[in-house]
Amino acid sequence: MVFMSNLDIIFHALSDPTRRAILAKLASGEFTIGELAKPFSMTLPAISKHISILEKSGLIVRGRDKQMRPCKLQHSAFKEIDQYLSQYRRILNQRLDKA
Repeated sequence: MVFMSNLDIIFHALSDPTRRAILAKLASGEFTIGELAKPFSMTLPAISKHISILEKSGLIVRGRDKQMRPCKLQHSAFKEIDQYLSQYRRILNQRLDKA
């Protein structure tokens, strides 16, 4: 088994346009898998696989509300992405300031 860092797992999850569309929908609130599946022309098990990848990456969490398990964004993963990218933002800004 190949070891993958958390950032590798996050960027792998973000590499798929369907998963990015799911994240965009979740930016407006919590949704069930059925609600998230509606705009896509794929089976519910296929959407569930995408949700599973997003959940394993830490980008989303699934709650418990009686029988429903709504999905929502997990802010800590996005903070991790931002911290990673901020180091490059600083370097690029320094280069632009020198130009």
